[in-house]
Amino acid sequence: MANENKRLYRSTDDRMIAGVCAGVADYFDVDPTLIRLLFVFGFFVTGSGLFWAYVIMMIVIPEYVPAGEDIVSVEAKEVKEKK
Repeated sequence: MANENKRLYRSTDDRMIAGVCAGVADYFDVDPTLIRLLFVFGFFVTGSGLFWAYVIMMIVIPEYVPAGEDIVSVEAKEVKEKK
C-alpha cells in the first residue's frame, strides 16, 4: 500500500469564486458540483457560519501551482490573461 501524501489546494482550473470547493472536491475525489451544493445548503442551515468558513479557507488554503511552473511565471500569466 503506497503512502500517498495528499495536500489540499485551491483549484486554478475548475473555480467559480476562489477555487475552494473544487479544491476540496479534488482532495476527496468527488464531483465539485456536489461540494458546491453542500456549501450552499450548509450556508442556509448554519446562517453565516459557513460563509465565514469559506472566507477563511480562501485565505488559508494555497493555490495549486503545477510542479513545472514557479509562482512568478503563474502570476505573470494571470496578468497577461487579464489584459
